[in-house]
Amino acid sequence: MFSSRAVNPAVLHCPAKLNLLLAVTGRRADGFHDLVSVVAPVAFGDTLTVEPAGEFSLTCDDPAVPGDATNLVLKAAQAFRAATGWRGGARFALAKRIPAGAGLGGGSSDAAAALAALNRLAGGLLAPAALAQVAAEVGSDCALFLAGGPVVIRGRGECVERLPEAVAARLHGRRVLIFKPGFAIATPWAYARLAALSPAGHTPAAEAEARLAGFVTAAGAGAAWEEMLFNDLERVAFAKFIALPVLLGQLRRQFGLAPRMSGSGSACFALLPDGAPVAAVSAAVRAAWGASALVVETALA
Repeated sequence: MFSSRAVNPAVLHCPAKLNLLLAVTGRRADGFHDLVSVVAPVAFGDTLTVEPAGEFSLTCDDPAVPGDATNLVLKAAQAFRAATGWRGGARFALAKRIPAGAGLGGGSSDAAAALAALNRLAGGLLAPAALAQVAAEVGSDCALFLAGGPVVIRGRGECVERLPEAVAARLHGRRVLIFKPGFAIATPWAYARLAALSPAGHTPAAEAEARLAGFVTAAGAGAAWEEMLFNDLERVAFAKFIALPVLLGQLRRQFGLAPRMSGSGSACFALLPDGAPVAAVSAAVRAAWGASALVVETALA
């Protein structure tokens, strides 16, 4: 996450993420859910500035974002201190762009960036595997952001595996439109609703792995893979928030896109083919969801 020119204070990019594939294969004894998911970071994201200080503190340009110990950045800082015994501190300043309740992993990305920054400030006390373990303890999505590229996640998200280089190369730089309505969807609600449908709401693990293998094979060979994307949580989100499937269906019919929801929503995305009428698609989103809708053109990282 640091560039070779990183200095104090360090300025870190905290990318949003998209779940290109998301299979929920079952509920675990600890209350979490087992997943098989392909996750790709994007160029769009937050910015975290970090400089050494006596204690940990956080400011944010968005007044709606808590600056106290409930924020994942400060939770990550405390987890790093607990894991290493490091007694230093840092001032964090967060420029927030990723909306909450979007399924884009904003808080987790911020926390992962904070961990990487602190590990550097502390002189590299944690090896990559140990840092990833701390990240997984902070939040299920945190560890994936330390990989710096598209990954497959399993378990509750703590098992992270880099995609083959050929696949990652096919994904890298692919233009994508991210759009989110004015409302959010709470992740615990979405998973609880899916659990209520169990076992019918879950994808069998063998089927999830087979669909993943098909995606990896197609993408690695340069074959069409856009229509292979899926998200098990769309089932519950679409049933309650009808504005989501209505618009996604419209974009599919009108523009030939293959839009999906990311994570537990409410943000959705559409991969953009060459020559896609981005302005017209953006206008259609805002016509359906209002001027408050977030619409961002970005690229897979």
